[in-house]
Amino acid sequence: MAGRSFTVIENQWITLKDGTRLAARIWMPDNAESDPVPAVFEFLPYRKRDGTSPRDESTYPVFAAAGIAGVRVDIRGSGESDGVIDGEYTPLELANACELIEWIASQPWCNGSVGMMGISWGGFNSLQVAALRPPALKAVISIASTVDRYNDDIHYKNGCHLSAQLSWAATMLAYQSRSPDPELTGNRWKYMWMERLENEPYFLEEWLSHQRRDYFWKHGSIGDNFGDVEVPVLVIAGWADGYRNTPLKAVAGLGDRAKAIIGPWIHKYPHFAWPKPRADFHAEAIRWWNRWLRGEENGAEDLPQVRAYIMDAVKPAAWREYDPGFWVAKQTWAEPQTLNLQVDDRGRLAVDAKARAAGEAFLRSPLDTGTAAGEFFTLKPDAEMAGDQRTDDAGSLVFETEPLTEAVECLGMPVVKLTVACEAELANLCARIVDVHPDGSALRVSFGVLNLAHRNSNEHPELLVPGEKTEITLVLDACGYRFAPGHRIRLSLSTAYWPMILPPPVDVGLTIELGSLDLALPLLGEAERIEMKEPDNPSPLPDYIEHHPGATRRTVTRDLSAARTDYRIHEDSGLYEHPETGLATRELREEVWSITDGDPTSVTGRAVWTCDMSRPGWSVRTVSMASLACTKTDWLLSAHVLAYEGEEQIFEKTWEKTIPREMM
Repeated sequence: MAGRSFTVIENQWITLKDGTRLAARIWMPDNAESDPVPAVFEFLPYRKRDGTSPRDESTYPVFAAAGIAGVRVDIRGSGESDGVIDGEYTPLELANACELIEWIASQPWCNGSVGMMGISWGGFNSLQVAALRPPALKAVISIASTVDRYNDDIHYKNGCHLSAQLSWAATMLAYQSRSPDPELTGNRWKYMWMERLENEPYFLEEWLSHQRRDYFWKHGSIGDNFGDVEVPVLVIAGWADGYRNTPLKAVAGLGDRAKAIIGPWIHKYPHFAWPKPRADFHAEAIRWWNRWLRGEENGAEDLPQVRAYIMDAVKPAAWREYDPGFWVAKQTWAEPQTLNLQVDDRGRLAVDAKARAAGEAFLRSPLDTGTAAGEFFTLKPDAEMAGDQRTDDAGSLVFETEPLTEAVECLGMPVVKLTVACEAELANLCARIVDVHPDGSALRVSFGVLNLAHRNSNEHPELLVPGEKTEITLVLDACGYRFAPGHRIRLSLSTAYWPMILPPPVDVGLTIELGSLDLALPLLGEAERIEMKEPDNPSPLPDYIEHHPGATRRTVTRDLSAARTDYRIHEDSGLYEHPETGLATRELREEVWSITDGDPTSVTGRAVWTCDMSRPGWSVRTVSMASLACTKTDWLLSAHVLAYEGEEQIFEKTWEKTIPREMM
């Protein structure tokens, strides 16, 4: 690796003002005390020692060689850091981050300028810390994050309950139950581990206690007041990820303070993400840091406000290695012009239809409509991504255009407007934009969901009036897509989108006024076609020692006799050993969702995680189980953690909780 030489400080203890000792891994350019350098800070609960070490080792050495120190710190209660975590993005977490920034800036090796960076959790708290304005924080890079914690995160989406809430709660229970590494903490490791096991929260209890967009979700949602963020922000996301809306929302809200990059990617850093093409994240980041942390005049402030990959006639596949398309740049982001489609008197989607459809259509989707939806956030370009939509469209009300005579290029957030009536006070609605290929295969381009009680407000929802016609506006997720000539644009509507979206307690269907339906597709408009440099290294992640390969499976089983559908997930990370630390880890996830058609209260979810850590002469294991069920009036939660040292069980804890369902 060319550039400045550096040293890796495997573990640096940083003691906070309250006495809590946090663990940091630091990549330090040599001679920094005589030639101080800027620093980039990342603050996560995902364990620097093992959890994020591959991606850390792909990036921070490159920064250090460019003369930028990397400081990767574990949040309290994770990795080797003291204490117990108290939730997501809590005031304590953000205050600790501000204190850490102050500590970094005051070190003799730092030039006083700190950047904050991260993907997902680290991307979230980077933006939230920026809104607190710690003086030494000069710039942020936020990847796969959100400016709206209620609507663009893993919990709720326009009032609909995401099943990912349980999945993520189970994940965090497993992550936070793991032991620190005795090689770093010494004899304190078991005391620290037991403190976590005894006191860690089960996050789902708190999340399900806030089913509307109340103060809990407003905390940390910088979109409520973009003016709080004054530093330059580079916001990055992928079209295949659940956090695809944030870049466009950020540039719209932050204006010249923000730049956006959106690629075809899943929930990964752009230099090793799928589907390809990738982007040279290291070069982008170093340019950003050099401009804002050391004052280098390199034109970063003049970059286009939005650079986006426009996917071009992509086909659904079991594994998407590469998505065809092209990069465009928009120097200034503005509200896009739209292509307006309606249902005409032939039942087709048509541009500015002169003769609209008459009459009504009744829609009541099978409760298992949605098994081709994929995951909310995707970690692999396989069945975690949305699959061929024909199976879900079979349970939906669909409208489509004639084969296109010329291409339609889109960038932005589609909007669907329609008038509906329901014989119940509650219903969900899902809308999907689908690219129908000439051979019939169907790729989901964008989707949106809405709990109709939240049609006017997520903070103050209103029940439907049974039988009364209600006008609905549904904003779908952002997309960048080219519909090719000969293809059809399809709009699919369904009242279910399971297992991604959990059903309301009643299922009576919707009556849709066909002549009211209006689809506004955001047009790309004027844009410059550009080249985005791909990383020089096609395999930037380090190689660890493989003792057992990983595996992944997703299956759907329909019991026709019982009218029950099961959706099963099997994830095995494999057993891998870090070649320098000797620490070997493995994570096994088994998750199953079930539903019986005709009974929305039959929905259940169960996730089991087994986490192993070992080195010669030492091994620990945790088994974490979490489940969710419901009645018409309540959510039924349970969780269980077992911990083993060697073969001996040393800990057991159970949570049981009933939380009232808000009937809106």
